[in-house]
Amino acid sequence: MRPYMEYTKEVRVIDNPDLLVVGGGIAGFSAAVAAKRAGVDVMLIEQYSVLGGLAAVGGVGAFCGETKGQGEVFDEIVWKLERLDAISPYEPYEKREARPFDHEVLKLVLQDMAVKEGIKLLVHTRMVDVVTENQKIEAVLVHNVSGVQAIKPRVVIDCTGDGVVARYGGFPCVSGDPLFHKALPMSLIFFMRDVRRERPNSLPEDITKYSPENVPMVSLWPEPDGKVGVKFKVIGFDPTDGLSLSRAEVFARSQIFSIVGYLQEFAHRTGLSEDKISVKTYKYDYASMQIGIRESWRIIGEYVLVVDDLRIGRKFDDGIAVGRFYLDALDPNTDKREHIVSSEALEVPPYHIPYRSLIPKDAKNLLVAGRCLSADQLALSSARVMTTASMMGQAAGKAAALIIENHLDSPLDVDVTELRKILIEHGAILE
Repeated sequence: MRPYMEYTKEVRVIDNPDLLVVGGGIAGFSAAVAAKRAGVDVMLIEQYSVLGGLAAVGGVGAFCGETKGQGEVFDEIVWKLERLDAISPYEPYEKREARPFDHEVLKLVLQDMAVKEGIKLLVHTRMVDVVTENQKIEAVLVHNVSGVQAIKPRVVIDCTGDGVVARYGGFPCVSGDPLFHKALPMSLIFFMRDVRRERPNSLPEDITKYSPENVPMVSLWPEPDGKVGVKFKVIGFDPTDGLSLSRAEVFARSQIFSIVGYLQEFAHRTGLSEDKISVKTYKYDYASMQIGIRESWRIIGEYVLVVDDLRIGRKFDDGIAVGRFYLDALDPNTDKREHIVSSEALEVPPYHIPYRSLIPKDAKNLLVAGRCLSADQLALSSARVMTTASMMGQAAGKAAALIIENHLDSPLDVDVTELRKILIEHGAILE
């Protein structure tokens, strides 16, 4: 048996906001802005120095799915990127599944918006524990350079992606597939730039020599100004385990030069990229600071969205977001480009995400938004993308405002007809 210890420490309460949003990715940012615009006192905490989540720190520079009608917060993000010439022209999802943008510019756009909205922003701040009584979160313990501190909000929205608040608060969560609990595989993204000379990198001699037969799944994302993003699949690690996640980061980064060598040797003649780009003259530039996690923990909510809901394009009376992306469920058992379901079964029609899927079972003052929503693994593989996550975040933020304004005892007491009306008035297309 592993040893345990207990300790008791008095910590300072640093704030009592109406709403605490934990996690500053697209979902958390959208939740914070939506609630603030409804007149709520909002605090947003983020573990990194920048907002944007994996879009910012994971290098995921493309909005997947439909980029119109996702609500005013997302619309404003896109509008600001357009004005800065930092996003590709609009095309409907039916014509192009992802809309590339400059993830470095996004960091500045989101920070500027948060500051101008008057959101209380704490970066370099990580949630470490939750105090829960009778299914109600009384305090959230956080840590930053000032030490361990407490925040006592009226309502909390968990936008960590990993369901950290929900799990630490004692609310039920699940991970992976029902049988083996294997999560969807991770990916690492790094970047190369054109230096206009062949084989510019002096690569280590002991790297793995990949060929088209043994290379893991690799995708190229051509970007403006002589840069290309490179994403490769990483399997065999558990994103819900701290040690395994650390090993995944180390392993993935150890493979970067091997992938660079492969691309310089083979990419120009294998048709690896849709744009048939040759990277023979491209040099390794930098890697994203976090490995990309598609799935870790999901809450068990008041409703569990299942893949059959997606396949029939189900509409719910409490639908607060519309999913418009295919079942991006890569097989965790192989590093090749294979999915859990057949290629013929990947596409789904537009479908609703119900408000109940944002409410942990029996929670009194907790909502979630983003990829820790209540869904089965295949449904999550579609619903997790940033466009839909932003829509969920805006809905959670507006719902939190209704809870606070009307002194409601539970998220289930929110009038969903009123909530949907508010969301539509603020740019969400829910049909």
